[in-house]
Amino acid sequence: MEQVYDVIIIGSGPAGLTAAIYTTRTNLKTLIIAGRKWGGQLMLTTLVENYPGFAEGIQGPDLMTAMRKQAEKHGAIIEEVDFTNGDFTSYPFTLYAEDKTFKSKSVLIATGADTKWLGAKGEMEKIGRGVSSCAPCDAAFFRNKKVVVVGGGDSAMEEALVLSRFAESVTIVHRRDSLKASQVMQQKAKNNPKIQFLFNKEVIEILGDQNVNGIKLKDTQTGGESEFPTDGVFVAIGHVPNTAVFKGIHIDDHGFIVVHDHYLTNVPGVFVAGDVHDSQYKQAITAAGFGCAAALELERWLSDQKK
Repeated sequence: MEQVYDVIIIGSGPAGLTAAIYTTRTNLKTLIIAGRKWGGQLMLTTLVENYPGFAEGIQGPDLMTAMRKQAEKHGAIIEEVDFTNGDFTSYPFTLYAEDKTFKSKSVLIATGADTKWLGAKGEMEKIGRGVSSCAPCDAAFFRNKKVVVVGGGDSAMEEALVLSRFAESVTIVHRRDSLKASQVMQQKAKNNPKIQFLFNKEVIEILGDQNVNGIKLKDTQTGGESEFPTDGVFVAIGHVPNTAVFKGIHIDDHGFIVVHDHYLTNVPGVFVAGDVHDSQYKQAITAAGFGCAAALELERWLSDQKK
């Protein structure tokens, strides 16, 4: 007889793993389609200082490993395969992940968001050859070199601080005249002697034949163009929600899943949690909170179906 899960969670970041902890503890048979790169954005971070319970902070991968172990301890089954598509038109729902097929009475979408690239000429060709979106992953390759970070938010400041431990110099390039990062993160970056800033500049081209050797900038006020030498470019301008694979699920103009009553999609029995719908907060702790609440709502919905 074909197995039907009570809930399948698509995604394995803070939202998905927290939800799994709650669903398994209410005896719901839970499968997590984690993806081949499981753990979400925190797997690409270093020290996390704002997650409650860790006075000295905790490394992002360590936090996600702990969450995973906790979910597995309570009975969650984890498949490290990439979700392909799903049939949300018939019940129970049918989900496809690579060469595997699963059925479930309910689904929680917690696929998070991916890096938003600049769209500059030469950018995509040089990913892995001087262009990156992950300082914790690639900073060591730029020891004693000059690098650029593009962006003005907290993630850009964090990338720059990580890079400053290795690079000779770090230049933050921002298209506006002021940063949008929190004051705490701004101050950390400004107090670092290795970090400098270029305001009102937009990166329009990544230069270099094989590897990055510079960038072409456009002044956002005058329109003038200039070149700036650098060995590496780290893009930190935000993320794109992972929603393209969800046919039949309503998304907004920015690609985020449209939410009804906090955790519901337009399809009964399909719930959502985390950065895949949260365009405002985008924090690990809020994602975990969304995962908890969505799991509780999901459990109530399943109970109501039995009445």
